[in-house]
Amino acid sequence: MKFIRWISLTFVGLYLAIPLLATVVYAFSTSWNHSVFPEGLTLKWILALFQEKEFLLAFGRSVLLSAGAVLLSVVLVVPAICMIVLYFPQYEKWIKVIIVMIYSFPGIILSVGLLKFYSATVIPLIAVVVGVYCVIILPYLYQGTKNSLMTINGRQLMDAAELLGANKWYSFRKIIMPSIYPGLFVATLLSFSILFGEFVLINLIVGSKFKTLQVFLVEQLNTSGHLASAVVFIYVLLMAILTFSVMKLSTRMKGANAK
Repeated sequence: MKFIRWISLTFVGLYLAIPLLATVVYAFSTSWNHSVFPEGLTLKWILALFQEKEFLLAFGRSVLLSAGAVLLSVVLVVPAICMIVLYFPQYEKWIKVIIVMIYSFPGIILSVGLLKFYSATVIPLIAVVVGVYCVIILPYLYQGTKNSLMTINGRQLMDAAELLGANKWYSFRKIIMPSIYPGLFVATLLSFSILFGEFVLINLIVGSKFKTLQVFLVEQLNTSGHLASAVVFIYVLLMAILTFSVMKLSTRMKGANAK
């Protein structure tokens, strides 16, 4: 049984890795037309990508949009989550209902509804996208914040601080936030990586008016396969760095909790 399990895992791993590996190799190939191996390797496409203004702008927009939504959620949503978890746990069921609804609505249907409702208002559509992004990452921030609060016994810390004369706001800023920071940072990194790869909402609601990296990638698929592969390589590299950071921080947190 163990042998069959290893064979199955190897087959699934190769099935998932080969297309990605071929795309990365294609980003570094001079040409790849006559055999199963490329004719040569070059950095030309990667260097050309970083010399293209549209790519740099699209990359910057993706970072700005994703980081802005995450930052806005940390400032507005995380304090609300802390308040509900610490003092009003009876309302957590409503957060869970919202989380279920987030997973229930496909991106295309959500985009159509948002366009129909907000296109006739004065609210910029990019602001609508930021708002939706804040809702999309709610499950990750909620779970990360709640787990961190449960780990440090947040309610007891707040009660102890108030007994010593601190008010709630001071206790939250000086005691709770520094204590839950590692878990919250992992949740924000995970949220950023999810938003950075989002394509459906930004493409259907804003489109080419706010061209992100994913929209730029789709355009390159119709013009240059080498440049499109180079974009995928940059994206995979960034996601690998974020994933590695999340894993390292999670391991460090588990070690700290074990002590």
